[in-house]
Amino acid sequence: MIAQSLPLIVVISVLLVLYSLFMKGGDVSGADARRLVQAGARLIDVRTPGEFAAGHLPGAFNLPLQELPGRLGELGAKDAPLVLYCRSGARSASAARSLRTAGFAAVRNLGGMGRW
Repeated sequence: MIAQSLPLIVVISVLLVLYSLFMKGGDVSGADARRLVQAGARLIDVRTPGEFAAGHLPGAFNLPLQELPGRLGELGAKDAPLVLYCRSGARSASAARSLRTAGFAAVRNLGGMGRW
């Protein structure tokens, strides 16, 4: 019986992990992200320019993930607070890792913009 259930358990586990990585969001809640932005954190949308033009969060700055390495200088001091977001949370998670690796110390990932 256990051997027959194993594939189902594996599939459910994988789906739960994917959900937590891509749909749940980042490391900061919407309410906390709003407070950070109100206190001066820069809100960064890492989606494409087309996605940004179709709609974005108020006050957001568009810095597409694929352009991030060449545009780090536009983010200001490495200790300045940043809040990142995208559509589902995958790109903002990747951007947050890249920025932390580049020495940015106050990076928070909202995840998907629907969490705002």
